[in-house]
Amino acid sequence: MNLRFVEAFYWVATLKSITRAAEKMSLTQSAMSNRISALEDELGVMLLDRRDRQFRLTIAGMRFLVHSQRLLELHREVKAEMGAGDEQSVPLRLGAIESVLHSWLIPWVEALRLERPALALELTVETTPMLLEQMRRGTLDLAFAALPAAGEGVFTRALPPMEMVFVGNAKAHKRARHSLMELAGFDFLTFQRGSQPHVALLDLFRHARLEPKRVHAVSSISAMTQLVEAGFGIATLPRRAAQRLLPHRELRILTTEPPLPPLPVFASYRSDAASRVVEGVVRSALAFIAGTEPAAPKKAGATAGEKGSARKPASKKSIKQSE
Repeated sequence: MNLRFVEAFYWVATLKSITRAAEKMSLTQSAMSNRISALEDELGVMLLDRRDRQFRLTIAGMRFLVHSQRLLELHREVKAEMGAGDEQSVPLRLGAIESVLHSWLIPWVEALRLERPALALELTVETTPMLLEQMRRGTLDLAFAALPAAGEGVFTRALPPMEMVFVGNAKAHKRARHSLMELAGFDFLTFQRGSQPHVALLDLFRHARLEPKRVHAVSSISAMTQLVEAGFGIATLPRRAAQRLLPHRELRILTTEPPLPPLPVFASYRSDAASRVVEGVVRSALAFIAGTEPAAPKKAGATAGEKGSARKPASKKSIKQSE
């Protein structure tokens, strides 16, 4: 029995679509259909119910799905035990939101490359709704997004949330602390409308019974910081992303009371009977984040402002929530 055909059936059944399974395995739809047909011929039964356009497994198909998972897991275990594991040669289709990209994704990928030097990455940077849709379709193996993905065969791990801060122009904002009333007179730049940072910003001012001057939706952190440098307004960014940008930009992290709510982050990934690469990569990400969490700051001097061209940024304790 050709295990490539078994794997093809496994993904068709898991993703409930020949088209999505073909995308997952980087095959044409006709090639995927041919593999399923060849497997049906070998088994002597119909695995897919083709009577209408609605996807359904036959009774034999549902029974063989259990066997296909066992076969693929056994194949993986045998190769690993015999020293022929192919985990490093498996492509990893990774998706992330901008906040993750500019905070810890790049240094983590650099560390991951040392752990798995032959791992082939396909990186997509998108909004949370787009990443969740790609996870649903099976075109991503792993996504770091502000919401957990849902679906059969999808697992989710909550990651440490990102502390969010206001970032202003270093020349225009020189005070150590700023009240929300003072900031309300400025334009604000945050992520797309309806996103957690956008909603959190509006809620923060609403609870203080204030109204920000204008709120602009910008999906790119690079664009936001350039606009802030040009005096366009104040941006809401993850603290880690802001601190990475401070040495290269005329930016300043603004200390405010109350602070912005943290941004939740979730790692969503699909189980794969043929490989444990993704699970290992998720563990690597969790270990990397845990090892680079900022330490809690001392109370004395905690109110001092942070400026890119002057003092070293004071570290803050990460709040356990996500985007």
